Amino acid sequence: MTLTYDLFWSFRSPYSYLATPRLAELERVYDVKANVRPVYPIAVRMDGFFKTVNPMWPPYLIKDTYRTAEMLGLPYAWPSPDPVLMDMKSGEVPKDQPYIYRLVRLGAAAAEKGHGLAFLKEISTLIFGGTRNWHEGDHLKDATARAGLDLAELDRAIEANPDHYEAIIVANEAAQKAAGHWGVPLMVFDGEPFFGQDRIDHLVWRMEKKGLKKRS
Repeated sequence: MTLTYDLFWSFRSPYSYLATPRLAELERVYDVKANVRPVYPIAVRMDGFFKTVNPMWPPYLIKDTYRTAEMLGLPYAWPSPDPVLMDMKSGEVPKDQPYIYRLVRLGAAAAEKGHGLAFLKEISTLIFGGTRNWHEGDHLKDATARAGLDLAELDRAIEANPDHYEAIIVANEAAQKAAGHWGVPLMVFDGEPFFGQDRIDHLVWRMEKKGLKKRS
């Protein structure tokens, strides 16, 4: 029997990016399937969050994500442009956000078509893997194609029924909260939350206790 888990994930989270290749490899090797559930980043979900965050946290995050990427052998650079526009000094996040809403809705649409994890992997590699101006030209189109999807088709579906995809995202955020954590990446298996890119081994350990098998 194929085991499944919920994956709560953000297009602005470097840790989500760092976790995704390993989660894709997990799915390739083992009889397991991620139920991809994209959520909005905390910067747009919680008004004023970065105005009160400990000032030591952002510099540490940068150091930690760069060394983690180096350790994992992954390309990494802070996105240009950032998926969430914000004033890094004041923590002010404008209401007008040109990128993140489209990205999260695309993630929801990709998941609905059964290509969620592949889409997360390709798009996050594009955003965090060093591609400048990832939002321009054919970058998104080509990355979406590598995930087995058509970007124009996804955009048309979202434009035709944006409330449908917003409802999916709202439900994802409610389920994330109900699972017992606010952060990403968050893997939830059999009601048990595993938060962070450094908890994948714990997730696999728990799944093995529940009968996780390698694919034949």
